[in-house]
Amino acid sequence: MKKSHIFAIALIAVLGSLATALATKYALRVTAASRLAVPRKAASLHAGQQQDSSADSDDEADEAPKVIRFANNAGPIPPFLVNDLEGRAISTAELRGKVVIVSFWATWCPPCREEIPEMIELASRYGDKLQVIGVSEDDDASPEEVREFAANEKINYPIVMGRYGISREFGEVPALPTSFLVDTNGKVVQKHVGLYPIAVYDAEIRALLGEHTNIPIETFADEGQIFLKNAANATSLPGVDFKGLTVAQKRLALKRMNTEICMCGCKMTLAQCRINDPSCSTSQKLAAQVIRQVAGSHPAAAASAAR
Repeated sequence: MKKSHIFAIALIAVLGSLATALATKYALRVTAASRLAVPRKAASLHAGQQQDSSADSDDEADEAPKVIRFANNAGPIPPFLVNDLEGRAISTAELRGKVVIVSFWATWCPPCREEIPEMIELASRYGDKLQVIGVSEDDDASPEEVREFAANEKINYPIVMGRYGISREFGEVPALPTSFLVDTNGKVVQKHVGLYPIAVYDAEIRALLGEHTNIPIETFADEGQIFLKNAANATSLPGVDFKGLTVAQKRLALKRMNTEICMCGCKMTLAQCRINDPSCSTSQKLAAQVIRQVAGSHPAAAASAAR
């Protein structure tokens, strides 16, 4: 075989390996961003495409939720005072009286880019009654790069960088995009992980503003669904079977799962990991191990340990 042929084959192999590595890295990021996402139609239109308002109305009606759910033990929005990418101060103290959506996203996240037109539309639709705040989780991009991205997308709401502490205040964000919904009293009443139809947000916003809606409203206790710190209040956990345990044993099992750290690398407690990522096989196995150990304990000893 000629040397030129050998060189060409080697070059192709190297380029193929490089492409595979880059594709794998990108796929891992997309997988992380899409985890727990809700499948839905794209909200954006191609450039120059004529918008059919009647079709949009029909789509929103089809995607409207059957029930609106808000936390009945909602905690306050974590206080923050930061500057957005334009240098303007954003303070939670100035948000009272408005419905607020705090949206965690990143420029590299395809589902986030798909959600942006929805947030732009909501910000335009409700004006001063709604404040959307985008929190960029871009660790590898500078504020200038994020600002350029926001300008190109014509984002009409403030963007702040998550690296400045807001992400930590809101606790763990399991996937991107993740949005926290805040009522007019500054209480965080719902969290949406992944993509949701604009009709879901529209119905929730109207309900929080006291506007008429035919959709029934239910309440639930936040046991980690919104803030993971509330996992300590949970009486059940995804994928964990407490059957056969006495009341004291179950209390002890929950206590242990709220203190023992999962070994999957998430740095959360077992309870938080089960709520945050029900697909985690590590926390599921460790939780089952706790159940077996507690089931074998004497009821009196379990009652004493659970106090």
